[in-house]
Amino acid sequence: MNADLRRHPRRNRVTPAGEFIATEHRGAWYGNRGVLHNEQLDLVRRHQGRRWIICVLRFKDRRRPLLRPDRFTELFFLDEAGALAAGHRPCAECRYADYQRFRTAWAAGHGLGSLPSADELDRALHPQRILHDGLRLLHPAPLDSLPDGVFVQWRDAPWVWAGGRLWRWTPGGYDQRRDPFDGPADVLTPLSTVAAIRAGYRPQLHESVRG
Repeated sequence: MNADLRRHPRRNRVTPAGEFIATEHRGAWYGNRGVLHNEQLDLVRRHQGRRWIICVLRFKDRRRPLLRPDRFTELFFLDEAGALAAGHRPCAECRYADYQRFRTAWAAGHGLGSLPSADELDRALHPQRILHDGLRLLHPAPLDSLPDGVFVQWRDAPWVWAGGRLWRWTPGGYDQRRDPFDGPADVLTPLSTVAAIRAGYRPQLHESVRG
């Protein structure tokens, strides 16, 4: 990353709702949704195509300048649970083992007789993560029915469910926790991904989620 990008962070950090923000905080993962930026390095579209992936920060000593013209836009995530909530899934190349675990859990969670291909994963996920009339689709569910690592939206903020508590997401970590509330929660994580997590996929969570 060059000095200018460090002094003036670009809007390429992704929230659990799938939105882009600028922040000096660094993420644990990166990924992409295609070419989203223009020649001025401004993000001008929300996605290009259906392949939204989560990658490791380092892979086989590969190095690449950020935001190159006509190349995919590098996006960054606080943790894997937030990236999954945003609608991404593990990369089949740099995260091959996690990708296979995700496919296996997906198949189990959806009652499939064979493992889905990357294209099948992306086709199923895409309608659940794009905006509908400018908003993400939310689905009501009791908190105690959700597996750890699933995000809900409460009081206009994303909260992850883990260890029987809710933890409020911020770009630098989780800054609040609270006990569950009565009534249904608005689930932010795509329901297809919720099924995979419930079937055994364990997303990485930021270290600020404790206990």
